[in-house]
Amino acid sequence: MPEHASGGHTLRVGADTGGTFTDITFFDPATQKLTVWKVSSTTGDPSEAIATGIREGLEHYGRDAGEIGYVGHGTTVATNALITGQFARTAMATTKGFRDVIEIRRQMRPDLYDLQQVKPAPLIPRDMRFELDERVDFDGSVRQPLDPEAVRALAREMKAQDVEAVAVGFLFSYLFPGHEAEAKRILAEELPDVFISTSSEVAAEYREYERFSTTVINAALGPVMQGYLNRLRPRLRELGIAEDPHLTQSNGGVISATEAATYPVRTVLSGPAAGVMGAREIAVAAGMPDVITFDMGGTSSDVAMISGGRPQLATDTEVHGHPLKVPMLDIHAVGAGGGSISAVDSGGHLKVGPRSAGAVPGPVCYGKGNTEPTVTDANVVLQVLNPTHLLAGRLEIDRDASVAAVQRLADRLGLGVMETAQGIISVATANMAKAIRVISVERGHDPRDYALMAFGGAGPLHAARLARELDMPRILIPRNPGILCSMGLLLTDLKSYFSLGRMTPLDADRIDSISADFATLDAEADAWFKREDIAPDARETARTLDLRYEGQAFELSVDCPEGPVTPDLLAEVRRRFEDAHRQVYGYASPDEPVHIIAIRLVATGKVDNARLVTSDPATTPVSDAQTGTRDVWLPETGAFTPCPLYDRDLLGPDHVIDGPAIVEQMDTTVFLLPGQRATVDSYLNLVIEETAE
Repeated sequence: MPEHASGGHTLRVGADTGGTFTDITFFDPATQKLTVWKVSSTTGDPSEAIATGIREGLEHYGRDAGEIGYVGHGTTVATNALITGQFARTAMATTKGFRDVIEIRRQMRPDLYDLQQVKPAPLIPRDMRFELDERVDFDGSVRQPLDPEAVRALAREMKAQDVEAVAVGFLFSYLFPGHEAEAKRILAEELPDVFISTSSEVAAEYREYERFSTTVINAALGPVMQGYLNRLRPRLRELGIAEDPHLTQSNGGVISATEAATYPVRTVLSGPAAGVMGAREIAVAAGMPDVITFDMGGTSSDVAMISGGRPQLATDTEVHGHPLKVPMLDIHAVGAGGGSISAVDSGGHLKVGPRSAGAVPGPVCYGKGNTEPTVTDANVVLQVLNPTHLLAGRLEIDRDASVAAVQRLADRLGLGVMETAQGIISVATANMAKAIRVISVERGHDPRDYALMAFGGAGPLHAARLARELDMPRILIPRNPGILCSMGLLLTDLKSYFSLGRMTPLDADRIDSISADFATLDAEADAWFKREDIAPDARETARTLDLRYEGQAFELSVDCPEGPVTPDLLAEVRRRFEDAHRQVYGYASPDEPVHIIAIRLVATGKVDNARLVTSDPATTPVSDAQTGTRDVWLPETGAFTPCPLYDRDLLGPDHVIDGPAIVEQMDTTVFLLPGQRATVDSYLNLVIEETAE
C-alpha cells in the first residue's frame, strides 16, 4: 500500500449499504483506532451514499482521502436486483431438449399441501432460451460435437433481440467444459459488448437445474453489477481515493471489484456476510466461540450460527425463490426489521412485515411521508427508543406521528395504543425466534447452548426479549453494533472458493484420481493468489469434500485433512462424514458405500486487517455514565416505568448495569429487561445475562 502523511500508514475504510442506512468505518493502523459514520442510504444509486458517508466522515474526523489505502464494501446491489427483478435483458444457450430445465425446476413443492402456490417466474422467458445440438454424456465423453457455425447463427439471433447478457449451460459441462468454453469464445467475438457466463465457470458441479439457475442469475446480474461499479469507482476517484474497492462475498471472504463484476452471484449476501465475519472475530476474542448472530436492520433480520469459532457454510441455498449453487454463509433472513410495516391481515390479526418502509419514506416518526406504523414506531411509542432524536441528534423523531399511526392500527384491533405497540414488538420477536429455530433446532442444535450476538441498528434493541423467548442464557453486544457489517469488512481476509463436481466412490482405489483433482484445485488457487498479488507467506488453503451414502439424495460437506491422499486420510474423512450424518440425521450406516459428490478448496489471502484491542478497567463509577432517566412502557409492569439512561461512550470495562435500563449510542440503542444485568468486558462489549431469581 502507498504511504501517506499519517505516520507512514494508510486508513482502511469499510462501507456497508443497508436498506435504511449506509455505514462507514475508518481504521487507522497507526493508532489502532476505529471511528464510525452513518448516513441515510440512497436507494436510486447506493454509491452516492457511500461517497457522501466517506466524505462526511473524513471531514468530521479531520482526515484526508489521500490517506485511504483500502476500501472494503458490502453491497446489496445483487440482492436488490433479485428482489425487484431489475435485471439485464438475458438470453440462455443450452443443450437441445433442456431449455425448460429452469422452469420445470424440481418436483418438490416448498409447501407440501399448498396446491395453489405460485413459483417464481424464470429469470429468462422461454422465447429467450435457445438450444444447440451438442451433447456430453454422463461420463464426460462427447456424444455430439458442438457446431461453431450454429453458435454464430445463434449469436446473430441474440443480437437482433438486443440481449445484454447470455448464460451458457450445457449438460454435464462440469465434467467436460470444452463445449461451453468454445461457445463463449464465439459469442464473445460476435457480441463483444454482451456479458457472458458459463456454468462450468460459475458452478462446476452436478445437478443441472441448480447449476443452470446459478449461471442465469450470474449473467442477469452481470451488467447490473458492472454498471454499479462503474458509478462507484469515479465517485471514489473524485474524493481522491486511488484504490479500487474490494467487495464481500456471500461466503464471508473478500474479492476484488474485477472479480465481483465477473461473478456477481457471489455477492448476493454480501452485506450480511460481512456482519457474520465481524461477529466471529469479536465473539472469539470475547471468549464466546459458540454464538448465534442476530443482525437486525431496517428491512430484515439475518441470523446465522457460529460453532467453535466457525460460521456454518452452505453450498446449496435459495435466495428469493432462486436456487444458488455457490458457497455462502448459512444465513437465514426474515422480513422483520425496524422498518417492517404493521397491519391487520385478512383474518383480523396483527401482522408485522415482510413489507418494509425502507430508507424512503422510512418509519412514520422520520416524517418523510409514511403513514403506516413500523417496528421502529412501536419502539418510539413505548419510548424504548429516544422519542425526540436518533443518530446523536442528527435525525429528528416525531413521536406524536408514531402514536397517531399506532392508534389507527389499535382502533382496528380493538386494543389500546400501548398494548398494540407492544403487540408489534411481540409479533416481530416471534418472527425472529422462528428464524433462529430454523438454523438451530431444525438442524440438531440447541440455542440454549449458544450466546446471542446482537448487532445491526435494531438488534441490540430487541435482543433482550428475543434471548428470553429462546431461553438463551447470554447476550453479546459489540462496541459498535450498528456498523458491525462495515467493521467486518476490515476484519476479513481475501478469499475464493474452487470446486470440481465429481461422482466417485470414497475408496482407496480412487486415491490417484482424488489426488489429481486436488492438484487441479491447487493450481487454480495459485493462479488466483498471483492475480490478487498475495505474498507466499500470506497464503492459506483448506480442503473439503461433499459426501453422501450411495443412493442418497443430499450430501454433507466435511473437512478434509491436509497432506497426501492416503487410505488413512480417506478413513478419517469417512469418520467425519459419519459424525456429521449423526448430527443432522440422527444415525450413521458404517457398512454403506460413501460417494464423493464435489471436491472443494478454499483459498485465503491474509491481509493487514484491523485488530481488536482491549481497554483498561474503568476508574470511574458507572453512575458517571448515567445521563438521566426515561419512562418506558413495560408489559411486565403494565405501565410506564422509569429506566436509567446510560451513554455507551462513557462505559468502561467492569462497569455493571442492572435492568430495566437503556444504553444509548450513535448507531444503536441497547435495552435491558427487568431481571437482566449487563457487564462491560475488556473489549468494551456488553455481556448481558439473566440475574438469579
